[in-house]
Amino acid sequence: MADDKTVSEDFAIEEGLEDLAALDEVEALKQERDELRDRFMRALADAENTRKRGERDRREAEQYGSTRLARDLLPVYDNLNRALNAATDEQKAAAAALFEGVQLTLRELTNVMTRHGVKPITPKVGDMFDPQNHEAMFEAPLPGTKAGQIIQVMTEGFMLHDRLLRPAQVGVSSNTGA
Repeated sequence: MADDKTVSEDFAIEEGLEDLAALDEVEALKQERDELRDRFMRALADAENTRKRGERDRREAEQYGSTRLARDLLPVYDNLNRALNAATDEQKAAAAALFEGVQLTLRELTNVMTRHGVKPITPKVGDMFDPQNHEAMFEAPLPGTKAGQIIQVMTEGFMLHDRLLRPAQVGVSSNTGA
């Protein structure tokens, strides 16, 4: 009978050890499940971030992909403007068709640039200098002006959507007394 008690105690101990092993295995499986869930959620977040980044990059490429071409066209715009401004009234009258052709070409170039999001920055004499949109080419004290006022506009600036393509080149008053 004593042996039966020992056998049953041994059996109970063995069952208890099996239960402990099963509990350890369950805990290990829960921990592995939690780790896998965490890895899955991170992978899902990474995939979503990649999708958003790809969408943003696509939009930027669509909007700003023409930046180099637009910059390359700005000297053409400038030269057509210079040609129109350099002609005297007699020259305009003598070559009216040529003058009109240059005007139409400039207008069409301006329309095309506008359609693609290129907008001119056209400061006026007397406006205040804005370092975000203007480039100061020189400073000079000019009577009757305040420091920081634009006193001459050399070239127009341009924006491509909301980005500065080229700043307007201006001369700025350096008066400190007025």
